[in-house]
Amino acid sequence: MFDHHDSLEDLNKHLPLKDKIVSAHRVITKKFSFVSRIAITLYDTETKVLSTYIDSSVKKKQLKHYKALLDSAPSLMEILEKGRPRVSNKLVVFDKNKKEHTKRIEREGYAASYTMPMFHNGEFIGFLFFNSYESDVFTEKVLCDLDVYGHLVSLMVINELTVMKIMGAALKTTCHITHQRDPETGSHLDRMSRYSRIIAQSLAEKYELDDEFIEYVFMFSPMHDIGKIAIPDNILLKPGPLDREERAIMDTHARKGREIIDDIILNFGFDGINNINVLRNITEFHHEAVNGSGYPEGKVCKEIPLEARIVAVADVFDALTSRRSYKEAWSNDKAFEMLKQLAGEKLDIDCVNALIKNREEVEQIQQQFKEIFYG
Repeated sequence: MFDHHDSLEDLNKHLPLKDKIVSAHRVITKKFSFVSRIAITLYDTETKVLSTYIDSSVKKKQLKHYKALLDSAPSLMEILEKGRPRVSNKLVVFDKNKKEHTKRIEREGYAASYTMPMFHNGEFIGFLFFNSYESDVFTEKVLCDLDVYGHLVSLMVINELTVMKIMGAALKTTCHITHQRDPETGSHLDRMSRYSRIIAQSLAEKYELDDEFIEYVFMFSPMHDIGKIAIPDNILLKPGPLDREERAIMDTHARKGREIIDDIILNFGFDGINNINVLRNITEFHHEAVNGSGYPEGKVCKEIPLEARIVAVADVFDALTSRRSYKEAWSNDKAFEMLKQLAGEKLDIDCVNALIKNREEVEQIQQQFKEIFYG
C-alpha cells in the first residue's frame, strides 16, 4: 500500500534550508494553525552577537537584518543560563525595558512565543522561535508536540551549519597554508569578514538581501585570496613593488582561487550547498573594478556580483588601515577619504557608503581583532 503521503517528504529533497523550514512550518500549521512563524538566530562566539538567520515567513521585512549583543537581551540570556526553553504567552508585557528586539516583535503584532536554545555537542549556536499572533496558545500539550518539531528544525539547521563548518575547515586550512607564505596578518581575515557583514547588512533593504545571504558573505569572505597559494614566493614575498610581468602573475591568483574552490567543492561534495556561488564569486571577482579596469574579466558595475563588490571594499579598507612590512597603518579618517576617492571608479559607491556610515561598528571590530602576525 502506497496511499499514505509523507507530509514531511520535502525534508528528503535537495532543497535550500529556507524551503525546508517553510515546508515544516506548513505541516505544523495543519495541527497548530496559530503558529505564524518559525525563526532562527545564530550566535557568533567571537563577538557574542546574535543575528537573524532564516525564517519561514513570506513577508519581506518581517524581523529581518537584526543583530544585537546577547548580553543586551536579558530575557534571552536567562534562557541560555538555564539551558531550557521559555514560553511567553503575553509578549506585549514581557519586557518592560522595551529593547529593540522587543519593539520589533510588538510592531509585527506577535502576542506569544516559544523560544528554544539550540545546542550542538553542548555548544550554544543560537535560538529557535515559534511565534503567534494569538496569546495564551502555547499550552503544555502544544509544547510537547512543538518540542519534537523544534528539535527536527534544529537538526536541519545543525546539519546545514555542520556542512558549512566542514567546508570552512577545509578552506581555512588551505587559507592558513596560504598565509604562512603571505605577509598579511591572521586578524585581517577576522576584520574584513566582519566588515563585509556590516556592508551586506547595511545594503540588505536596498538589494533585498536575506539574512542567509548575509551570513554566507560573512563566512565565505575570508577565502577571497586563497589563490595566492599558487603564486611563487619570489613574487608573493617580494618586499618592493612588482614589475609588469610579476604583476601579471600575481593577478592570476583570482582565477587560480576559483579553480581551487571548484576543486574543493567537487572533492568534498559541497556542490549542494545553497548559495555556494557566493563563494565562487568572492574568490574570482573581488579584484574587479566598477570602471572595468579590474581583473580577471574586466567586468563593470553591476556585472560584478554584489558579494564581490562588498568584499572588495572590506579588503581595501583593512589593507589601508593595517600595518605591513612595507607601510604603516593609515588612520580611519585617511582610509575613508581614500575609499571616497575610489568610489565609482574602482569600488562600488553603495558599498563604500555602507561601511563609512557604520564607523562605530568598524572601530569596535578593530579593537577586538587587533594585529596578530603569522610566523
